[in-house]
Amino acid sequence: MSEDNQEQLAEGTLISHLLELRERLVKAAIAVAIAFAPCAYFSNTLLTLVAEPLMRQLPSDSKLITTSVVGSFMVPIKMAVLVALVIAAPVVLYQAWAFVSPGLYKKEKRFAVPLLISSIALFYSGVLFAYFLVMPLAFKFLIATTPGGIGYTPDIGNFVDFATLFFLGFGGAFEIPVATVLLLWTGMVRIETLTQNRGYVLIGIAVLTAIITPPDAVSMILMMLPMYVLYEIGILAARVMFKDKLAAQNKSPAT
Repeated sequence: MSEDNQEQLAEGTLISHLLELRERLVKAAIAVAIAFAPCAYFSNTLLTLVAEPLMRQLPSDSKLITTSVVGSFMVPIKMAVLVALVIAAPVVLYQAWAFVSPGLYKKEKRFAVPLLISSIALFYSGVLFAYFLVMPLAFKFLIATTPGGIGYTPDIGNFVDFATLFFLGFGGAFEIPVATVLLLWTGMVRIETLTQNRGYVLIGIAVLTAIITPPDAVSMILMMLPMYVLYEIGILAARVMFKDKLAAQNKSPAT
């Protein structure tokens, strides 16, 4: 094949990939838009629902406020966008998977599909765990430590920002098994490294939880324990999934 033909083939391949990428992005955007429509209609209800763990802990003479002129409209819409992204996440991730899957080997696809499904399930589990268990305890602590004579009236914009960080933190933390499996799958680390450095991992988890969670011991513990358990689950899952590969690594000389 001549050099010109090779260049034309490469250019055609690149253009086809770009067209496919555009198609996948459009489909993902449509999924988000479809999810956003009902979320926008019920945006006030969604905001009230997400704020329920905080509102249940507020004193009877306190309530959420807005300090922005357009906050009563923009904050619920912002919440609707965030909820729509969470709802449409499986479709968005599937479009990303469909784009990269043709370049994977058959064996890699066999492992990638369970990892994709697990990552979605674990993220949702982390968000639900934070909403139903951690947030009520965190807000109870924060309200209980309010100095006397100071009214606790949170701004809804600040609450949405806090809740977003909180949900993303716990959702991301619950992805530890997937991250562990990927590290071992790609060969970036050996399983002996993960098992022999449990103490450092625990310290890292403690530092991370101190940054993400409110400054109370209960919230930190409720995040630390699942993260470490999930770390061990990731190692156990990798041992089962990559039994042959790990056996080959153990036979090869350590680098």
